[in-house]
Parts: sequence; structure tokens; C-alpha cells
Amino acid sequence: MNEQLSKHPSSSPLAPGSHEVTIDGILQKYHVAGSGPVCIVHPGGPGFHWEYLRLPLLETFMKVVYLEPVGTGQSGVLPDGDYSVSRYVGFARKLIQHMGTKRPYFLGHSHGAFVGLQFALDYPNELGGVIVYDGAPVTGPEHGMEATRGIELFAQRWPDRPEAQEAKRAWMDVATGVVSLRDRASFMGVLQRLLPAYFGDYRNPPEGFASWHASLDATIVPNRKPEIWDIRPVMNSIRIPTLILVGEYDFICSPRWAKEMHAAISGSQLIIFEQSGHMSHIEKPREFAGSIKDFINLN
Repeated sequence: MNEQLSKHPSSSPLAPGSHEVTIDGILQKYHVAGSGPVCIVHPGGPGFHWEYLRLPLLETFMKVVYLEPVGTGQSGVLPDGDYSVSRYVGFARKLIQHMGTKRPYFLGHSHGAFVGLQFALDYPNELGGVIVYDGAPVTGPEHGMEATRGIELFAQRWPDRPEAQEAKRAWMDVATGVVSLRDRASFMGVLQRLLPAYFGDYRNPPEGFASWHASLDATIVPNRKPEIWDIRPVMNSIRIPTLILVGEYDFICSPRWAKEMHAAISGSQLIIFEQSGHMSHIEKPREFAGSIKDFINLN
């Protein structure tokens, strides 16, 4: 996970290493590792830096392209604040065109999964398949209410653990406006309080947790415009191969959403990782990579 990626010239856009390209006047950074079928990896947040989603086991059988989405890390920011799901799709699509790869797979985590779903709807002939990892078909109040229900269930699972109750308070502080996430310091402060809820059993951290924890970072852009996004009316029109992955105890993008997507998307596959939360690639790395390998082999 701590492997360093060397820089490569832009003349070889899929060579292993770190790259940059200008799209619509905005700098787009990305990183390539591994070999095999190309898989675009879009992190969540929005705003989380890509390193938390490094997938070394995937790199053993796929060429993995890790995006630094606009408004994140070393990529540029959008002056107009329009960080809509469709805008992210546009940047991902133009990056794929720049790389010259045909019908790559697209793996999106959390908010990145929204981008993958929208890409599958808008450009169904341009992806080989979409991997919806801890995603949902809707954002806004309804999604927030489901996440609040999830944090309540998390706190009930660990009634005697102060860290669990503090995680619930952190979520409620944001939901009620007690804490504003308008800058990196406030965001990272809430994240550290909330982190136990991202795992199935935070008392027994997985192998490599310390280095993964150290990699956590985020960029907060103050001019980000709010967006309500809902693809439920058209979700059943997705026809490309779709793999839906979710942790049993994911509070923020719960199995409820995964099951709804699975029911609506014809031919989709659903895998629920038992005893796992919002970070199954850390808690269940072999099962996580194996499910994707099986999916690739079937398509």
C-alpha cells in the first residue's frame, strides 16, 4: 500500500506511475499501477484523497488507474463550484479518451459509485462494466436519514464503548449544523471521531490499518454547490455488467441501497461482505479483490 509511484511522461498515459493532463483548462492528476484489463478507480467523499482507496491486490490482475478527482489533492479546482455527479463523469470520460483505452471497467467508492452509475447511464457503450462499491442511487435528505438510522444502529451495537457513542455524536453534530465542514481542519476532526463507524469491528483493526490511517486526507472546496441526485426513476435502464459491493454494517451507504440497485439493474451481481463496514477493501481485502476478479472473468 505504501509503494511509491514514479512520474511518467504524458506521452505514455497508461505507463505505471503518476500522470497529469489538462482537461477543459483544469489540471487532472491520476496514477497507474498493475497490469491487465484497465480499471478506473474513483474515490469517495467527495474530497477524499485517492490513497485511502489503493488496491494492491487488484493491481495483480488489472491495470488500475486511480483518479484524483477535480477539487481533490493535486488536481485543479473548478471556479464555478459545479462539482455535480455529471461534471465528474465528464472529466472521467475525457481522461479515458486521453488514455486511449477502450471500454475500461469503472470502480467507484461511495460518492465515486454515484459517478460510476451516472457514467453507465450516460455512456453505456464506453465501459466494460461498473463496480458499485458502497454506493447508493440517491443523495439528499432521504440518503441522510438512512445514514442517520445506520449510525444509530452502530451505536446500539456497541452501547458500552465510548468511541462508538462519540462517533454517533460526531455524525449528529454535522447533521444538526453544530459543526460545519467548510475547511479541512473541521472535516478531518469529524472524520477522526466518526472513523469507528466506518468499520464492522473497529476494536480489531485489520492488517496495515496504521499505514492506511496515516494516508487519510481530504480537500474541502468552500464553493462546492449542493446537489440532489436521484437515478431511481431510470436505474433499470442500466444494461452493462454491474457488480454491487457493500459491507454488512456500512452505515453511510447501507445494504438497503445495494439491494434496491440489485433489484433494479437487470443481471447485476450483489455481494455483501459480512462483518464489514464502509471500508471492505481494508477489512476484507482478499474477498474484495476475489469478487472483482470473478466478475472480470465472467465478462
